[in-house]
Amino acid sequence: MTKHAETVLKDALDLEPVERAELISMLICSLEKTTDERIDALWMEEVESRIAAYRAGRMTADSAEAVFERINRR
Repeated sequence: MTKHAETVLKDALDLEPVERAELISMLICSLEKTTDERIDALWMEEVESRIAAYRAGRMTADSAEAVFERINRR
């Protein structure tokens, strides 16, 4: 690993867990050359199914603040 990469890693490890997760996601996305439309379609189905379950009262949700609090406590 280059000196620059080591510095970036050190700085990244100082971030809050949510910020690190966002950074990881962005780095992984930067490596993907093409999108897989099949996977995107499957995720869209999952999202729509969860929204329908929430609206029908079969699923509950936490606020974003509560979720981020739990993540940052880890």
